[in-house]
Amino acid sequence: MKSIERILLENKAWSKEKLMDDADFFKRLEKIQKPDFLWIGCSDSRVPANEVTNTDPGEMFVHRNIANMVVHTDLNLLSVLQYAVEVLEVKHVIVCGHYGCGGVRAALGNQSLGIINKWLRNIKDVYHNHRDEVDALGDIDIKTNRLVELNVMEQVTNLAKTSIIQHAWKHHNRPTLHGWVYSLSDGILKELYSMDESSGIDPIYQYDNP
Repeated sequence: MKSIERILLENKAWSKEKLMDDADFFKRLEKIQKPDFLWIGCSDSRVPANEVTNTDPGEMFVHRNIANMVVHTDLNLLSVLQYAVEVLEVKHVIVCGHYGCGGVRAALGNQSLGIINKWLRNIKDVYHNHRDEVDALGDIDIKTNRLVELNVMEQVTNLAKTSIIQHAWKHHNRPTLHGWVYSLSDGILKELYSMDESSGIDPIYQYDNP
């Protein structure tokens, strides 16, 4: 594990390397931020957005939380979403989960884990909605990975339920929503689900004048 001092030294080396490759790299970043993508991912340290997508600084706006959740009362997530969609005008919003997610696995159990129980409750609701399918799988690893997939798709749908996305779809025909899952075993991303302005949602969640 790297020490704090080592990280600072590595930062200097990284900066120097970037400038050697492109003397104007930081000058361009300093002037404007115009990413095409918003990434909503898990906080897991093994799934850094820029690394797994091989994108440079400035290409992807990022929000991360435990198990890549889109919770309608989470003002942090909603603030990021509104800024990304309305100010940065991103063209794509990606919800990315990963197989073997500890938060999803915990939601399958009944152990009390303190304040995180309140967050896991949202994943438990996804489990509840798909309980028959998930429980039929038997093996805990297989159950976890299937719930990871179902959770990603549920969070994409939760995005579509927001007035932020509905407004952007109605007035700008963007962004496209994507549900991806990342495999820790081979580093590959897989698309599970997508929605755009032509996708229908339950009328209960549709705003008349978003």
